[in-house]
Amino acid sequence: MKTVNTTGREQMPDIDIDFADREILLSQIKHRVAKLDTDKKHNTGVYVTECPHNPIDNLSTVDYKTAEERGYFKLDFLNVSIYKDVTNETHLNTLMEKEPLWQLLEHKDFSDQVFHLNGHSELLQQLKPTSVEQLAATLAIIRPAKRHLANETWQTIFKEVWKKPEDGSYFFKKAHAFAYSMSVIVHMNLICEGLTSSA
Repeated sequence: MKTVNTTGREQMPDIDIDFADREILLSQIKHRVAKLDTDKKHNTGVYVTECPHNPIDNLSTVDYKTAEERGYFKLDFLNVSIYKDVTNETHLNTLMEKEPLWQLLEHKDFSDQVFHLNGHSELLQQLKPTSVEQLAATLAIIRPAKRHLANETWQTIFKEVWKKPEDGSYFFKKAHAFAYSMSVIVHMNLICEGLTSSA
């Protein structure tokens, strides 16, 4: 099903791209910096095509929502520091494919070190995720719109967690949650790798 914005245009997809250091790429490509509706710089959003902008600071002259309504396509280039410890593509694939030690998420001293999970040890101890799908749902439950699912069974969680809230409250889309769960798995395996190599 296609989503259409208020001007009748098809809504652009939300694309996030992770980098160990986004500045390396930004220094090599022509881009414009996206702007929030508060007139401040968007932390991650850029346009790699022309858009109305201030030539002095490269900041878009229209906020990113208005820019989208006009057909400009924003990309979010994210700094994800865990990738600094990934040596190459083979290493990354190994980290993604390796089954993590799921039970470590039940230990606050471990989970507080993990990307996206820091500060959520009680929820992790309660839900005890043991798969990518359960981890993705757990990441979604961290968000306010789905927090009420924390005491439900996995069967109920999977039935409800990906439904868009009718009140418009913030929730984690399934694609984002699965992508983030993979980065969590990479980070968990990197932490374990570091503990093994230092032993």
